[in-house]
Amino acid sequence: MNGVVVVTALALLEYAALGVLVGRARGKHGVEAPAITGHPEFERYFRVHQNTLEQLVIFIPALWMFATFVSAPTAVALGLVFVIARAIYAAGYVKDPKRRGPGALLTFGVNVILVVGALIGGLIAAT
Repeated sequence: MNGVVVVTALALLEYAALGVLVGRARGKHGVEAPAITGHPEFERYFRVHQNTLEQLVIFIPALWMFATFVSAPTAVALGLVFVIARAIYAAGYVKDPKRRGPGALLTFGVNVILVVGALIGGLIAAT
């Protein structure tokens, strides 16, 4: 389970780093808090950060349930794919929102596998 802890920490650090990028974009484009609209580049950074939070709400519990009921090593591998997928999503979205697709699809795929796997594993463990 140590690997699951590391992957969870990496995902949270990535989220924190995206928050720093939002702050930098806020300063660069003069978008004063609490505003969440302004320069399009700021808005893209902000949206990447928010979407990552939305995905973490699914990812973290699903990762831990999958690791508990299915396989910790597989959870770690899927978790690493999630972290990479979020980086791909962020890079694509900031350049052009139309380029968010590959990272978004990979993120979605990982989350589906984790949730469905955890559900099946939990049901099997309960019988």
